[in-house]
Amino acid sequence: MAGKPQRVALYLQDKHPIREGMTFVREAEARGFEAVWQAESRLVRDAIVPMAAFAAVTDRIKVGSGVINNWTRNPAIIAATFSTLDDLAPGRVLCGIGAWWEPLASKVGVDRRRPLLAMREVVEAVRRLLAMETVTFHGEFVQLTDVQIDIVHGDRSPKNVPIYIGATGDQMLELAGEIGDGVLMNYLVSPQYNARALECIARGARKAGKSLDDIDRPQLVVVSMDRDRDRALDNARELVTQYLGQQPHIMKASGVGDDVLERIHQVLTWPATEEQIREAMKLVPDDVVQLITASGTPEECIAKVQDYVDTGCTCPVLYPLGDDVRLMIDVFGS
Repeated sequence: MAGKPQRVALYLQDKHPIREGMTFVREAEARGFEAVWQAESRLVRDAIVPMAAFAAVTDRIKVGSGVINNWTRNPAIIAATFSTLDDLAPGRVLCGIGAWWEPLASKVGVDRRRPLLAMREVVEAVRRLLAMETVTFHGEFVQLTDVQIDIVHGDRSPKNVPIYIGATGDQMLELAGEIGDGVLMNYLVSPQYNARALECIARGARKAGKSLDDIDRPQLVVVSMDRDRDRALDNARELVTQYLGQQPHIMKASGVGDDVLERIHQVLTWPATEEQIREAMKLVPDDVVQLITASGTPEECIAKVQDYVDTGCTCPVLYPLGDDVRLMIDVFGS
């Protein structure tokens, strides 16, 4: 099919058992996908274990966290973890870090105050540790004294682990452009959202003497593909409903009308019951599903994913919602 993006990556959450995900990743590698990103957005599945599994059964494809948060792991542990993954898959590991979200953070005792400063401190500390420096850092959130990745017998050379910041809001996007090697842009937003996002990323890049072109900008894109168009839309509707009702940072950026968002928000709480989700799904029309996802026939999905590329995404990271993951891999593969 014509008009497919040149770069594509795969995104996995918890819909499939890890061993099945390992098969999908091998197939994606064979079809030319450049990376797989493993989610850790909710209390569902840790990212590190499946990342190691994916890295162990592949040879070329990059393996990223999409994303861990910067609150619940000490930066020294983050650096040691990604150094270990790099030992398993040298030069193929991507460290994606995000600022987490409410109400989950407060429910587990995390106070997300001054999130920009917290992210800045953690990224700086992790980057210096992965460069195999001995780090002393006394900030507001990071406290390290003479800390290093204490490799005894292995390779002590600096680790080539790019840091991607998962960002949605303007200020975090700007910070990501300034301090990140890349920005993992969010999903369930319309392509029109990207114009403002790129302005923020470019503004941050300029602060660091860089340009927008210096910042890689992969973007998560929900893909619900089925030759039965109605089935494809229904498969996407549940996820769209949950995120619009429960994750305010995405809800704000989605481009969906305030009237729809307000009605959904009145129905859903977190965690939501199955009955709440089903009731709220009735409030999400097809045009909203297609506004913020790539849903429908293969041709429709290709066209929508290309819209995200045309508006500034450098590599669509495809999150398969349909029942036939292999169809999506084959359609977007080289």
